[in-house]
Formats: sequence, structure tokens, C-alpha cells
Amino acid sequence: MSGMAERYGPWALIAGASEGTGAEFARQLAAEGLNLILIARREGPLTALAEELRAGGIEVVTACIDLAAGDAVTRLADSAGSREVGLMVFNAGADPNGVGFLDGDIAAWSDLATRNCLAVMGACHHFGRQMRARGRGGLLVCGSGVCYGGIPGIGVYGATKAFDLNLMESLWAELKPVGIDVLYLVMGRTDTPAHRAVTEKQGRVWEPETMASAADVARLGLERLPHGPIQNWGLADDEAGWAVISAADRRKRIEAIAASSSFAKKG
Repeated sequence: MSGMAERYGPWALIAGASEGTGAEFARQLAAEGLNLILIARREGPLTALAEELRAGGIEVVTACIDLAAGDAVTRLADSAGSREVGLMVFNAGADPNGVGFLDGDIAAWSDLATRNCLAVMGACHHFGRQMRARGRGGLLVCGSGVCYGGIPGIGVYGATKAFDLNLMESLWAELKPVGIDVLYLVMGRTDTPAHRAVTEKQGRVWEPETMASAADVARLGLERLPHGPIQNWGLADDEAGWAVISAADRRKRIEAIAASSSFAKKG
């Protein structure tokens, strides 16, 4: 991952940074010398992480933002201000509900869709425009293997992750020619506090020994960001495995469609 500050610029923004994979992204980017804008809902863990990272000599800005709120994207933009955000990592968006669709409140599902779809879309649009103007940057959105098909009990969550998958693949094709890296990191079962909470709520056994570590997942995402648009956890680039179609084959398909599209011809 050496040279990330040179590739992307001096600042990275991480949404969903207070714990788990988001905190690991922050630590690894701080080790690369990037200054950080850390976003999360809970002030305590966010403040503690910021203090930890400042001890390494970087600048850290924090903002407590509910990404399901209607003004979330505006507040994200305000938190960055005039700073040159060359890398945006959107790690928020776990499903805290742990119940079937009809057993949950519709407001909770609406919040999940807003957080995982509208906030992702708005953040990519805001920071992506700035990156395009500079001719460099990176957009990384953390997803889930449920993006590839519906699963009982997490229907809304899976649907939002499928939305993000299609959005990021499309953005990769649009933005790669102008110097912006785009990656949708398809995560598997990862040992995080949010995953533990949902597991316990559902009465299932917590088995961290069968899960990926948050540090390893974050490291893989940052390493594969320049290659986009997809990285499936636990699978090589040319390996289909549980994803049915390999990341390499998805890349080739997108490239072929993009090459023949009216968008490409117009560009």
C-alpha cells in the first residue's frame, strides 16, 4: 500500500469509522501518512480512535453524523470543508435489525435503505466530482456477499447491497478513464462488534474463529482498490467460488459493455 498519499492526496474520509473494519481502515491509512476525517454516530469510540491516531503525528477531524438522516450527505461535505479528500471509504451500513421484513418496523427499513443507498450515492457524487476535477482519487464502498442474491431475514439489507454493487461497477467504468479508482469490497463474515451484536440478538452462537479479521479485510480492500471494481473476500481475482462469477469476469463484462455504450462513444 506504499505511496497511497501520493496516489490519492493528503486526506481520506471514512464513514463508519468508530469500530471494526472502519477503525482498521483508519489505522492503516494513518500508517500510510494520510490525514483523516472520521465519521460515525457514537462520539465516545470516535474520539478515542482519533486520539489514538493523532499520537502518530497525523491530523484527524471527527464528526458525529447519522447517515440515515436526510441531511447526512450535506453534513459529510461540511465535515470535509475545503480539505482535499482524495479517498473516501464508506464502511457504514450494517443491518442492526436481525428480524424478518414484516416483523420489523418500516421506519427501520427506510433508515437502512437511506444509509446504504442514498447516503452512498450522495457521498460518491459529492466527493467524486471533486476527484474528477483533480484527476485523481479513490472511492471504496464496503459491501456483503448478499449483494448476489436474496436471503430470508435480510431482504432489505441484501437489496441495498445489490444497489451498491451496481452503482460502484458503473462508477468504475465511468471514472477509471479520468484517474479515479473505484472498488466494491464484497465482505464475508467478519469479526466486528456490529456483527456480534446481531448474532447475539438472533440467539446464534458467536464463532469468531470462522470469521475474517477486520484488519485483514481492510488491508485487502486498500490493496485491491487500484484494480476494481470488485474484490470478493476469500477469492482470488479469477476465482468464481461462492460469488458464482469471478471478479475478473465481471470486470471484462463491464469493460465490454462500456466500450460499446453511448456513454463511451460520447466521451
